[in-house]
Amino acid sequence: MSNRIEDLEIYTLADNFSNKIWVLVLEWDYFTKDTIGKQITRSADSISANIAEGFGRFHYKENKNFCYFSRGSLIETKGWLNKCKVRNLINEDKYNELLKELETIHHKLNIYIKYIGKKIVEQPGNDLMTQ
Repeated sequence: MSNRIEDLEIYTLADNFSNKIWVLVLEWDYFTKDTIGKQITRSADSISANIAEGFGRFHYKENKNFCYFSRGSLIETKGWLNKCKVRNLINEDKYNELLKELETIHHKLNIYIKYIGKKIVEQPGNDLMTQ
């Protein structure tokens, strides 16, 4: 695996998604930006931010833990996205497009977490029975 976070596909997908949310929120009025806009932007940004922070950690267990935080932020973002649809801040097509992207990120994040788990087991000194 590369030492560059930019080479990690899951990070790039999550980062691109959060930038789409940013652009979307910029178009909203002040009240909407101040309430839902800040929340969905923070949760979407947190997906890639936690992946990056975990990637930079020395131990695989720490990396995996930050990926769990990332997954939590991803689920939170889905919740905010649903509120955006229900409150007519985005149309059905935009909602479906963004939801599909989030589901792809979710799937790939789960694969990455599983990969990290295998690295934990492979570390010297780890007892396979405790994993």
